[in-house]
Amino acid sequence: MFVYSLRASTLKFFAVVCVALTALITMITFIPGYDGGELGYITTGNEKEISYDKIRTDEDAANFLSQFGWKVSGAPIESVEITIPEEFDKIFTGYNEIQKRQGLDLSKYKRKKVMRYTYEITNYDGEQGKVYANVIVYRNRVIGGDICSARPDGFIHGFEKV
Repeated sequence: MFVYSLRASTLKFFAVVCVALTALITMITFIPGYDGGELGYITTGNEKEISYDKIRTDEDAANFLSQFGWKVSGAPIESVEITIPEEFDKIFTGYNEIQKRQGLDLSKYKRKKVMRYTYEITNYDGEQGKVYANVIVYRNRVIGGDICSARPDGFIHGFEKV
């Protein structure tokens, strides 16, 4: 005959493990899905995932723009390090509203030094003048940017084609 005995501390240990497993399974089951925005992917309305991560070079920034259908004319016209201001004036607040509409927010990066790559867009339909794309990168991640016209009465909008 085989007899096995358990001490009270062993029973408590197994009870704690069971409670922890039950809590974990409950959390996995009932917590809603995660969209991955913080991991570098944003799902647009047409269910196409756009990667905002792994931007290490100006070529990576040009490839980022191609995800939106933009074609650029080779190397960037300008690659410059800028500092996001600590306090936003009226113009910068308006610019940040454009960023917020595309799921980004520059206010998280106040006083940070970032890279801005500026490219000339070659496939903007219906525009006679030059059109530029600005891509703002912090720690290999796109944190902002725009598509804009060089005309004084031109336009500015997010990365999506309008």
